[in-house]
Amino acid sequence: MTRLAALLMWRTLALACLGLGLAGMVLPVLPTVPFLLVAAWSGSKGWPQLERWLLEHPRHGPAIRRWRDHRAVPRRAKWAASATMVLSVAAVVLSPVPMTVKAAVVLFLSAVATWLWRRPDT
Repeated sequence: MTRLAALLMWRTLALACLGLGLAGMVLPVLPTVPFLLVAAWSGSKGWPQLERWLLEHPRHGPAIRRWRDHRAVPRRAKWAASATMVLSVAAVVLSPVPMTVKAAVVLFLSAVATWLWRRPDT
């Protein structure tokens, strides 16, 4: 892979994640910060100006830096994510999808919640 192709790949990933993060600011079912974390990470590989802008952002920069420095997730975010997961599980369990899908969703979101609550708060 040429240097230019790699640069374009990292920038494309950064822009896609930035776009999804921006959409997450207005769509309640789409998370914002995880996409911004990936945008900053991929920006560090091929777009240092974007990475710097994200790290210095007044609202989202602290969350990105907190994750990079401590792999920490604020307790408020953990509760919000957990509430969303519980609502998602309820919606799937009450829907007419096959039992295997229901079980898979419950198991997957249980694993995600376990991982999330094992992260430090600060």
